[in-house]
Amino acid sequence: MAKTDDPIDHYETLQISPNADADTIQRVFRLLAQRFHPDNKDSGDAERFRALHEAYSVLSVPEKRAQYDVHHQALRQERWRFTTSVKGNSDFDIEQQLRATILEILYARRRAEPGNPSFSPYELAQLTGQPREHLEFTVWYLSQKKYVTRDDQSRLTITADGVDYVEQSHAATMKRRLTATTESS
Repeated sequence: MAKTDDPIDHYETLQISPNADADTIQRVFRLLAQRFHPDNKDSGDAERFRALHEAYSVLSVPEKRAQYDVHHQALRQERWRFTTSVKGNSDFDIEQQLRATILEILYARRRAEPGNPSFSPYELAQLTGQPREHLEFTVWYLSQKKYVTRDDQSRLTITADGVDYVEQSHAATMKRRLTATTESS
């Protein structure tokens, strides 16, 4: 069973909308459970099956789902706070800010949770407010620069080069602010 402090999205696990009705939840669970059941020789996956079962056991019981939805909504609101920081006058400005935002998110995650320092592309899409498809170029660039790396589940983690870049960028920004403050005095 997953640790309770990990941000688990049961809706994403079952690949359904948070607005899905009880019949849809049951239908999708049965379909996915059949596909990933450990007895299925072609596509069985015990870990994925356990995650599906856990998601179904929460979302299929109205009281548990209501409690989960409160937590899920709070998590989504926290994730959306990063969205407001990605603004710019041109596509180039937006892309550069998006890169910086992703690196800052991964940097913060690495510091806060060294045992679980990665985010899935879905989680990054939620945190940045950008569709996954729009993040592909950004992730490609950050990977090519070796600022991020992917693990076996395609989750993204900041590298030591990425940490250095974030810290150097932060130092340069602070220096510009101090220079601008002293010049205006």
